[in-house]
Amino acid sequence: MSEPITLTYAVPGDDFTRAGEASSDVKKKLKAIGLDPEVIRKVAIAMYEGEINMVIHAGGGEIKVILSSSSVRMLLSDHGPGIPDISLAMQEGYSTAQDEVRNLGFGAGMGLPNMKKYSDRMEITTEIGKGTTVEMEVYIKKVHEVS
Repeated sequence: MSEPITLTYAVPGDDFTRAGEASSDVKKKLKAIGLDPEVIRKVAIAMYEGEINMVIHAGGGEIKVILSSSSVRMLLSDHGPGIPDISLAMQEGYSTAQDEVRNLGFGAGMGLPNMKKYSDRMEITTEIGKGTTVEMEVYIKKVHEVS
């Protein structure tokens, strides 16, 4: 792959029926080009968790996926309330999700921890009242050719 491929997805806010569409589409496209199943699995899980977080906490947003020969980068941007305490939000089980969201089976406090777990690199930039951007990257491991 010589030139990176960029895919852009709008994530609708507060619509749990459509949450996961972007990550499903990326998974399908990565399978079609024959990426390693482990890379696909990591990208799909990390991106899905981010997508759900955008729906729960930020009223939606946008995801850009940049596929290069070395990695799959995911840039998730929203205009939500921001994250007041990133280290607290990174703790497994910590959640600010409303009861209605929990009753739907979401909001268990595993979103950000799983995003970090399933990406090789993750950075969070947030500003209270302005929004949050999460950049995640999953590296594509090269198979060494035997001569």
